[in-house]
Amino acid sequence: MSLTNVQKKQYRLIGHSLNPVVTVAGNGLTENVFAEIDRALEDHELIKVRYSIVDRDVRETLVKETAKVLKCETVQTIGKVALFYRAALEPNPKLSNLLR
Repeated sequence: MSLTNVQKKQYRLIGHSLNPVVTVAGNGLTENVFAEIDRALEDHELIKVRYSIVDRDVRETLVKETAKVLKCETVQTIGKVALFYRAALEPNPKLSNLLR
């Protein structure tokens, strides 16, 4: 499920106006955090997640782990915020950030 450069550019444009829906704190990635990110991806398809972790290497590892476990694409990472995309099984036009 690799995104093309054109798709990534389009998703970055949409993601620019989005606010982070989940914040990962010092506790790291727990089951509850994964569940909340998974729910947000299913509802919105394109979401931002803020990683409130100071160490850059740990933050990169957590972003990669999130993408791997939840089977989503990392569209962009800027500082402490990552933009993730995963197509919904049944997109809801009222909730999806791509269909609004």
